[in-house]
Amino acid sequence: MGGIGKDLTSALRASGLAEPVAVEVTEVDGVVREVRTAPLADELTRGGLADIPFDNAAHAPRSVVLRRREPLPSDRPTAAGPGGPLRTPGRPGDFGGRYAGPGTDGTWEPVSAATFAREVSALARGLIAAGLAPGDRVALMCGTRYEWAVLDFAVWAAGGQTVPLYANSTAEQAAWVLEDSGAVFLVVENPGHARVAEKALAGLGRSLRIWQIDAGALDELVQIGRDISPRVVAERRRGVTPESTATLVYTSGTTGPPKGCVLSHANLHAEAANLVRLLRPVLVGTAREAPATLLFLPLAHILGRVVMVACLLDRITLGLWPGGTPEELQPELEAFAPTFLPAVPSFFESVRDTARREAERRGRAVVFARAYRVAVRYGEAELRRLRGTGDGPSPALRLARRLYDTLVYRRIRGSLGGRARYAISGGAALDPRLHLFLLGCGILVHEGYGLTETTAAVTLTPPLAPRVGSVGHPVPGNAVRIADDSEVLVGGRVVFGSYWMDPEATRVALRDGWLATGDLGYLDDDGYLHLVGRKKDILVTSAGENVSPAALEDRLRDRPLIGHCLVVGEGRPYVAALITLDRPALEPWLAARGLPPDLPFPQLIALPELLAIVQQAVDDANEAPATGAIRRFRLLDGEFTPRNGMLTPALTLRRETVTATYQREIEALYRDD
Repeated sequence: MGGIGKDLTSALRASGLAEPVAVEVTEVDGVVREVRTAPLADELTRGGLADIPFDNAAHAPRSVVLRRREPLPSDRPTAAGPGGPLRTPGRPGDFGGRYAGPGTDGTWEPVSAATFAREVSALARGLIAAGLAPGDRVALMCGTRYEWAVLDFAVWAAGGQTVPLYANSTAEQAAWVLEDSGAVFLVVENPGHARVAEKALAGLGRSLRIWQIDAGALDELVQIGRDISPRVVAERRRGVTPESTATLVYTSGTTGPPKGCVLSHANLHAEAANLVRLLRPVLVGTAREAPATLLFLPLAHILGRVVMVACLLDRITLGLWPGGTPEELQPELEAFAPTFLPAVPSFFESVRDTARREAERRGRAVVFARAYRVAVRYGEAELRRLRGTGDGPSPALRLARRLYDTLVYRRIRGSLGGRARYAISGGAALDPRLHLFLLGCGILVHEGYGLTETTAAVTLTPPLAPRVGSVGHPVPGNAVRIADDSEVLVGGRVVFGSYWMDPEATRVALRDGWLATGDLGYLDDDGYLHLVGRKKDILVTSAGENVSPAALEDRLRDRPLIGHCLVVGEGRPYVAALITLDRPALEPWLAARGLPPDLPFPQLIALPELLAIVQQAVDDANEAPATGAIRRFRLLDGEFTPRNGMLTPALTLRRETVTATYQREIEALYRDD
């Protein structure tokens, strides 16, 4: 495979696919304090998101807007998979049949714009017949699957608002969202979700109609809506304006009860439409192949929802599949063959770690380590060429890359389906070395930054000017300002209107038209945003040193055998860390040394080779500039997961919970030897 530097840049510019974005940079006393970008897409002036399926059906009825697993015959057992009712082919509006699970011979069936619009209309009529009034809220607890897309647009077409719940939500988390949002209906995916919902409602002392997808709820809704005229749906759609609320998306609740972010149809449209225009080189590609993506991000997260809306808005073929490990997703990625992939950093970390474990299993750990270093060097050289500060990879480096492409990089690309050359990463910081490694493998990652309050990405690295270590320029139509205390402030079309029924929290967050993000950062001379850490998480040692724990934690997670970690040191004489081990990576590592996979923890942490690997990971993390240095660490016999409360459903670290749980271990880090 060729490089992705000057040649690709020239091809993209010549193709006319890349639209220039006007970037306005403002300096104060020689320091960049604000950057603005002009919008690429027209502002939504009428209607809402529910119009998208119907506009697609009117303008390009035969275009393939989605693909879904072909239903198996009803008398054939289905393999383990997401399950759930689907439309029988050739019978619009009938959601019979089931998904073929991973590893079966099911195929990805195309869904035309006309078919999708008919199914949205049929389900919207059912919701109206069931009693959904304009402005009512429908909670949805479900994994990523085709039915979510139909339900989302059907609720909007009926004039309602959706309230997403993570599929792994506990009864307590579900109870909070259901009570706070005042949802009138709840749609769940399977019996397990139904039990969680029933427990949540029992604690609230209220009843709520629960529709279960796997029990045929969508068929039932379609049936009861048969007597409702399609004109009623058209009237409901006409009653929606750009400023109408489209969805309440709840924050992860890392420091308190989750807050409902009120996002309008205009917010979601501005985000989706401008992202599509900005990323056209990524989405279409220089060969002008039909763009397609397999979305496995949770649709309860705003990033997944925006990708779904953006694909349907621009008629980019979309597949929906529940998340999983790279090994679990690989059969689906190979079958679907996406041209680009949206994901979060933990997925890319898993892709790398899976390849590393496979190399260790085959006795090629040294080969992988060399390939990793070559890819990082190659990526650095490509970036220098893109920025005009270098000639690109040397002939020797190109030769080395060609060798390792056969041994390693081709496998990495194959694990992503084989066709993807671009990816979009959001939700957390992507380690720069991993970013460079993927670039060397032939995958250019566009990293973004955003919050639920900003309708997902508010910044993104531009297609023709990636810059590793930054999160890019504002998405067209938005602005970033750096406050006097280095807090990142953002403004523009994507910023939410308010927190649901919480005027005080809204007043604190929105200041003179700017959203105070709580993140710290700076703008470089070209207006690229660089993040430092969370304002509330900055540690101040007893020596007065300011330390960003997130930067150290991100670098540690990138290293072999490291699972999660928590950096501590507030008011202490030095910085320390609690570290968990990556269990899936640990088993082949132990096996390669003739040790049992269930080696007791005290014996495990007594292994000098393991301690040396962890110490090297800490030393590598300490090399990052302006992050402080970890002086001591302690390995934990456990994991940080949403189930044990250490992580949020969005996999964000709950610092207060981890700190409280491991207070004894933290104190031990600061005792005199």
